[in-house]
Amino acid sequence: MMRTGEKNSFVEMSICLSQFEDHVIVSREINQSGKNICKINGRLVTVTELRDFMKNVMDIHGQNDNQTILDLNKHIELLDGYANQEIANLKDEYQKMYKDYLALKKELNLNYGDDLEKQRKLDLLNYQLNEIEEANLKEKEEEELEEQRKIMLASEKIATNLKEAQCEIDNNSIDGLNNAIRALEKIEDYNQTYSNLVTRLKNCYYEMQEASRDLFGEEVYFDQEEQNKLEERLDLIHSLKRKYGNNIAQILAYKEKVKTEILTITNLETYISDLKEKLEKRESEMLKIAKKMNDIRIKYAQQLSNEITKELKELEMKKAEFEVKVTWIEEGKFNENGVNKVEFLISTNQGDEKKSLVKIASGGEMSRVMLAIKTVLAEVDQTPILVFDEIDTGISGIAANSTGEKMKKIAKHHQVICITHLATIAAKGDYNYYIFKSSENNTTKTYIHQLNEEQTIHEIARISNGEITETSLQNAREMRKISQKIA
Repeated sequence: MMRTGEKNSFVEMSICLSQFEDHVIVSREINQSGKNICKINGRLVTVTELRDFMKNVMDIHGQNDNQTILDLNKHIELLDGYANQEIANLKDEYQKMYKDYLALKKELNLNYGDDLEKQRKLDLLNYQLNEIEEANLKEKEEEELEEQRKIMLASEKIATNLKEAQCEIDNNSIDGLNNAIRALEKIEDYNQTYSNLVTRLKNCYYEMQEASRDLFGEEVYFDQEEQNKLEERLDLIHSLKRKYGNNIAQILAYKEKVKTEILTITNLETYISDLKEKLEKRESEMLKIAKKMNDIRIKYAQQLSNEITKELKELEMKKAEFEVKVTWIEEGKFNENGVNKVEFLISTNQGDEKKSLVKIASGGEMSRVMLAIKTVLAEVDQTPILVFDEIDTGISGIAANSTGEKMKKIAKHHQVICITHLATIAAKGDYNYYIFKSSENNTTKTYIHQLNEEQTIHEIARISNGEITETSLQNAREMRKISQKIA
């Protein structure tokens, strides 16, 4: 991952996806310590998050990296993708029912134990219910009590300052204002300004009197018994919070939950009977849809089998027979896809029994099988980028030419990146890049260089003939000409 002597390795990729307005930029940095720094559009993500995102963007295929078609769980998805809209709506409806079905089963599997255990559970629930109900809690009660407590603890200080404020108003402010008003009244006839001042001061005088009366009526004294009751109430609320919730609202919600559970246990037989009835109804509805999906899958499995077999024959696997096998699982064994198991089978030699695709030994055969499947499913496959890493190893001649043509066909629906050493495949590329290594100052570096058309023809000539001659160049130009006709 890292060059000798370097502290980290960094790779970054810009991808244009139709569902995003701008390019998506993903990057990963690996440090000597083993720490990974992964980002998607500048946002830090985990390695798992990056992998989950990229598996829907890019599918890499090498001789030992045919992850999708070797995953038995993916076979049913590939078949359903091929059936497309004919099964899509049914499958959506079924999966909504299946989610409800799982919830009902989970509820039904709740076990309250034997009668003794059931009684113990009821005793505990009733104790909890009584404890909460006896407390007679009210919303916002705790906040109000805390406010009262705060005032109680500061009552002496509040009383002292209230009294001082009242004395200052009564003895100084009111008398002073009264004297000022009398003085100005003696001269208010000389100037309108003085008359206005008298009016304003009288308003202040009346406001002062109101404030003094309010201060006199403010009661801040609390006796010890009242304070003790408040503390006890708060202690009770805090005790209930430790047991049943972080606040009064949560405690009251827990009370309702307990009441429901008591009712459920008390009427357990009726409750279970109702659940079973709902479950049976849901299973019946799911089974109807599952049978419809089964019929559709059998229909399209035959079509898909024929098309992939045809593609394999064009890839020089003349004796190969491919089968998409749809199996009906035992009724009641519902899964998220219905009641079907789908498996890809193949026989590569005449007379051989069809066996599971995952048991094929030959890397070259597996690569061609994968390519045949991808060719048929190209229009429904949602993965936008396909990377073929030397899947042409072990094939040549007509098979290699057919492989190139299949990739060209797939490229009409996907971005295809292919690493190859075969001239017939390289000749079909829309863009060609030459990858090479160079030693400089005791260090080896790898370079990638985009070729223009003339450079592409020279490189095709080199890998097809081992050396560049006029004949090999003419052959290369002919291969490029043919590839343009395919496009």
